Amino acid sequence: MEPLSPLVETGRATAVLARRTNPSPLSLLTAEDLDQLARGEHSSLYEKLGAHPVRAWAEEGVYFAVWAPQAAQVSVVGDFNAWETGAHPLRRWRDSGVWETFVPHVSRGAYYKFRIVPAFNAQLLDKADPFAFRAEVPPRSASVVWDLDYAWGDSAWLEERRTRNWRARPISIYEAHAGSWMRVPEEGNRWLTYRELAPKLAAYVQETGFTHVELLPLTEHPFYGSWGYQPTGFFAPTGRYGAPQDLMYLVDCLHQQGIGVIFDWVPLHFPYDGFGLARFDGTCLYEHEDPRNHHHPEWGSVLFDYERPEVRSFLLSNALFWLRHYHVDGLRADAVSFMLYRDYCRKPGQWSPNRNGGRENLDAVTFLRQLHEGIASEFPDVLTCAEEATTYPQVSGPTREGGLGFTFKWDMGWMHDTLEYMSKPFHVRRGLLNKLTFRMMYAFSENFVLPLSHDEVVHCKRSLLNKLPGNPWDKFAGLRLLYGYLYGQPGKKLLFMGGEFGQRGEWNHERSLDWHLLHEPAHSGVQRWICDLNRAYTQWPALHELDCDPAGFEWVDCHDHTNQTLSFLRKGRSSDEAVLVVCHFLPGVLRDYRVGVPWPGSWRELLNSDAREYGGSGAGNNGGATSEEHGWHDRPYSLNLTVPPLAALFFVYEAPRAEGRAAEVEELSHG
Repeated sequence: MEPLSPLVETGRATAVLARRTNPSPLSLLTAEDLDQLARGEHSSLYEKLGAHPVRAWAEEGVYFAVWAPQAAQVSVVGDFNAWETGAHPLRRWRDSGVWETFVPHVSRGAYYKFRIVPAFNAQLLDKADPFAFRAEVPPRSASVVWDLDYAWGDSAWLEERRTRNWRARPISIYEAHAGSWMRVPEEGNRWLTYRELAPKLAAYVQETGFTHVELLPLTEHPFYGSWGYQPTGFFAPTGRYGAPQDLMYLVDCLHQQGIGVIFDWVPLHFPYDGFGLARFDGTCLYEHEDPRNHHHPEWGSVLFDYERPEVRSFLLSNALFWLRHYHVDGLRADAVSFMLYRDYCRKPGQWSPNRNGGRENLDAVTFLRQLHEGIASEFPDVLTCAEEATTYPQVSGPTREGGLGFTFKWDMGWMHDTLEYMSKPFHVRRGLLNKLTFRMMYAFSENFVLPLSHDEVVHCKRSLLNKLPGNPWDKFAGLRLLYGYLYGQPGKKLLFMGGEFGQRGEWNHERSLDWHLLHEPAHSGVQRWICDLNRAYTQWPALHELDCDPAGFEWVDCHDHTNQTLSFLRKGRSSDEAVLVVCHFLPGVLRDYRVGVPWPGSWRELLNSDAREYGGSGAGNNGGATSEEHGWHDRPYSLNLTVPPLAALFFVYEAPRAEGRAAEVEELSHG
């Protein structure tokens, strides 16, 4: 197959369409592409399959290609040919399973689908393009010919990102849903577009001090109520909020304000919608044929078949696509537990063992390692997070040591145990302190993110504020205490939108957050507390530098069941840098409460969740305390403290060499 090699303009670059006598007169594909596809190693498949505006032999048009190995016939139908079957048939590229054609006089913005006649029956299937860069706004489901041209302005951010060691950096993530963060009630409660959202979200996140935004899945999804977790357009951002370039603008805007962007990514499953991936060419192409591995009873969705090389190429290309073309700083992989175990959340008979007779999904493990090796080779400065709830080993371990390669793993155990404890009435808590302390038995077995995510404030679980016991004052004090405990613990932080100001009701994706609550002092006080926590977490290395290292944490007292009080030290790399955290989980003031410390000198009260500016009672230690030569908690010195009710206190040690920080501490202490 010798190419005549005409130059073809593809929009972003100059490519070559090879003229072939058999099977197709034009192609973006090479034999190497097809070989990589068949080996499961193609990492830029979206450049070859899908729809690509080109200019060939002085003719403007679009090159179409699709993988459908069991199809008898394939044609592209669209508004350019009145959706007529057979008007523009595709030709099979030998035995590769790929079909392709060039259609002249088609341009950007054209609507299309692939019309497939399966080999085993004559039923016509109209399928959206799995590699489309844009899709119609649901409930319509056609693909749209589009390009990825955009003039980025975030080069300074990307250059600085290359220098970051994320495990030693402060990471405080604001998890948000684009359609319900803020709406426009004056215009029928419509959601904001990507471009409207960009400056508002960037300014708000910068003001509140979060380092990253994590956006719930933005790939096209037919059912809005799935929040994006049932995707159909894996390469197409949802058109509900605008065009692909509008989403790029949102990412660009956040970057230019110094804010990282994480996309929620769904590599587990897809819905049964007829235009989607399910039975794409009349057979189980992207999914398993065996019904025990085909369908997940938890969500009623179709599971990817990681054993199939072409599926691995699809998912590998998809992950790298968002990093390359949308400049995303991280991916949070959804439902990794379901990927790793064939029996996860299934009953006997609903799953089959692997080839060794075990329950692990060996092909998924292989894919996740391959994915992270691919990301690390091209984007070593990008982070990945796993939502993973089992004890599978080394989820965040390097692949060279047998790990899966994720940068971080969500600590689901911490989230569930902490919220279970915090929701208990005060008189019950005395027997449950181990719910809070157990985490330190495994806290450094992985590199953790501590999440208070969207899953905890929906489906009748109540908002974080309304999970907490007591009268209204107790609830707000308890919420501030919960956040203080979160920021004191080793691990990166994640908070779902609305939690930062004490949203009263559960999250409702059909309406905006209740921003009017910020006119009430109790809610604005919670928001100010979050701002100051983020500021302290970012500014003080002892609170983030060793988040993933056991040298960064030391219990002072984890056994005070009577007072339900925990005290611990967070430490940085410097031998005399430390922050003392004291958390009191009962109402009532503790006076003359002694806490052991390792060094003599002054300990500044950096943060006090009971301060009046946060909505508290104002109890505290008049700005700090000086250690006494009175041994306590197996330490040579101790502080005699007043510990407010339902409160978190942060004290910074002011060693003689650190006197230069006094002004900084003073400023932070007074907000």
